[in-house]
Amino acid sequence: MEQQGRQGAKTYASDTVQAPPEIRDRLGMGDPDAHRHDVMRTFYEFSSGNGDDPWVLCTSWEPLRLTKGTVIASPEAGPYAGLGSPHRMAAVGVTVDTWHEDVWARPATSDEAKRLGIGAGSIVMMIARAYHTSEQVVEVADIIVAAESTKLACNGPVGDR
Repeated sequence: MEQQGRQGAKTYASDTVQAPPEIRDRLGMGDPDAHRHDVMRTFYEFSSGNGDDPWVLCTSWEPLRLTKGTVIASPEAGPYAGLGSPHRMAAVGVTVDTWHEDVWARPATSDEAKRLGIGAGSIVMMIARAYHTSEQVVEVADIIVAAESTKLACNGPVGDR
């Protein structure tokens, strides 16, 4: 966005829920306790900020066993708001040392198509991301972008910075 001289906008909403089975599996969580919320779920929409439809949808899940009662309990509130999982987790002594993303194409759901302003059944790219410590997964996210209008470029540092 910055290279194009545009300012991006982000909207979000967080709540605590009981993780669905697929998310429990991705986070390495055991069987759920009945009626117990165990993850912070945050829905994000990223747009150009000009009243345009969002171009990225993201749903993130973090285990409450790591964040509940800490200064990072809510991803978008407090002194570490918006810094991303690795930096926020570091604030409570949890070192994120790896990340992994699986990317594939699939048809958009009707809700995704409506929110992204694309035709029903249009192809989206699905990015399933996970941040890990040496012992556990600390956050998983599903990131969805319209394939017809988005180029994905992934990079990161090698070794110590």
